[in-house]
Amino acid sequence: MITLKKPLLIVVAFLFGLFVVHGQDLGTYEYSKKLKPKDRICFALYTVHEHTVKMTAQFYPIQDFEPFEASLQLKKEGQWETVAHSRIQYPGYTAHFRLENWDDTKEVEYRVNFMDKGFYNGIIRKNPVDNDEFVMVTFSCNSIYSRHDGNIPKTDIIENLKKIKPDLLYFAGDQVYDHSFHLIHWLQLGRDFGEIIRNTPTITVPDDHDIGQGNLWGAGGKEAPSRHGNMGGYYMPVEYIKEVERAQTSHLPDPYDPTPVERGIGVYYTDLKWGGMSFAILEDRKFKSGPKPITDKVRKAHKGFNDLDPKLFDVPGATMLGDRQLKFLEDWTTDWENAEMKSVLSQTIFCKSANYGNKGKNEIRFDFDSNGWPQTGRNKALKVIRKSFSTMVAGDQHLGSVIRHGIDDWNDAGYSFAVPAVANFWVRWWDPKVPGKNRKKGAPYYTGEFLDGFNNKITVEAIANPNFKENMESGDRLNTRAAGYGIIRYDKPKREITFECWGRNVDMSDPNSKQYPGWPVTVSQEDNYSILNGFELPKLQISKEDQVVTVVEKTSGEVISSQRIKGSLYQPKVHQEGAYKIKIGEGDSQQTIEVQAKKKNRATKNISL
Repeated sequence: MITLKKPLLIVVAFLFGLFVVHGQDLGTYEYSKKLKPKDRICFALYTVHEHTVKMTAQFYPIQDFEPFEASLQLKKEGQWETVAHSRIQYPGYTAHFRLENWDDTKEVEYRVNFMDKGFYNGIIRKNPVDNDEFVMVTFSCNSIYSRHDGNIPKTDIIENLKKIKPDLLYFAGDQVYDHSFHLIHWLQLGRDFGEIIRNTPTITVPDDHDIGQGNLWGAGGKEAPSRHGNMGGYYMPVEYIKEVERAQTSHLPDPYDPTPVERGIGVYYTDLKWGGMSFAILEDRKFKSGPKPITDKVRKAHKGFNDLDPKLFDVPGATMLGDRQLKFLEDWTTDWENAEMKSVLSQTIFCKSANYGNKGKNEIRFDFDSNGWPQTGRNKALKVIRKSFSTMVAGDQHLGSVIRHGIDDWNDAGYSFAVPAVANFWVRWWDPKVPGKNRKKGAPYYTGEFLDGFNNKITVEAIANPNFKENMESGDRLNTRAAGYGIIRYDKPKREITFECWGRNVDMSDPNSKQYPGWPVTVSQEDNYSILNGFELPKLQISKEDQVVTVVEKTSGEVISSQRIKGSLYQPKVHQEGAYKIKIGEGDSQQTIEVQAKKKNRATKNISL
């Protein structure tokens, strides 16, 4: 038996750690050594927002004496012209480019250049602002586990996307399921989806698995004592977190407020305007409180944890989005420049949508990882989001769903679409013990009005539950586990949104192909903020069509609602009586009138712009 002295043990441990962290796994490192400089670039992500292009090029590990430099070239009159240079950042091997004063009325070919030997080509798309329909495809939870077919190439998805040519891609989190080597599996995502990503504006946001944790309650960036994360904070080293966010979010539009959180961890919450749409991109994990200090206190004071009143967990000081993001959403609500409709993109949805896991054996009463908790923070978020009549799109739940949210009453807030997992490892269900109330005629028992585990009001429109009637251990495990992705179609002229939920290995062009039961679901923009028993303001007859109308409470100055209406006739509603201001139009032509809310308001105001 060989005994190592303590100093030698320290050296061995240090060298092993150096190898693991900086080598980024021997398999990927050795694979990269075999690549020639011409193959050094794996993929590139970009967005276009208010005439600014931002792009992140992802490289395989740089080898030997290869330079840590890259350039971006555009094809102009048949010739390649270099327009930007970038150092390749380490750790992570990313190059970052920015082009301002971009003419988004034209489609332009680009290529990332490495050593004049390696080139990665793609297309910066023309702004689809003139198209009646805007199409976004959304993915989440890209399991890597081979026993659940998570390692199967995404050829089925890519072939479908090549046919529909989406205007925007949204990867809502858990692009990476390895908890120590983000780069390895991030490169694999690029290989799987690069054929579409290279030519399509793409939003990616990291979730808990991306940053090396089973769950994430960021608690403003503090240090977490374990990977469980339930005390709040981030467990992995700060440089690891920065590497992940640099790779996945640097190409997003500039953050609303770039001030870092604790320990210098950055932020990326922002908005993206593209194709006549405005998207709010949230970080619904970064500021959220850790639940364990709260649940431990409740457990100590009460018995029978699963039978407790969920109000006990909704304690003062428990945070969801945080004041910074709520302020961002308030400002975003009234910013309608070059936007016809709005949508909010988050990592998870604002309720608890599943009540069973582990093949239906385990009931899930409280899921603090969901945005059903903390309830006060959830309601604050929904109250702001509904002001702009926005739909919500997210992932995380491993369970496709369309849910209409309620705050004070059922259905007084917007619709959310949680897309299914690309490859589903952790399987969940929605299987209520009592059928939902006020279900649509002929609708399944699991739809209708419910209280979730935290007593939040929800109306379930559609659920893509797994199918365990088929043999889960053979055959098409992807579809029996309800894997898939979502397509959201925004019909701008009609102000309608259609949610589509597609399984894996389905040819969408085949007329016999079907979506998951209950889909497609089409909703009106107006449905995202229903005031059923409120008060009416005067009817507006506006001289110009499709104007922005913003309603403000006169005394407090609080924005009640804001939207770009369709047509020239509109009658706003509010929750309470009193005096209000209505702002009509934009810029120098905007007019403001003062009005009174009435239960039945038959007055008409003619507005000449």
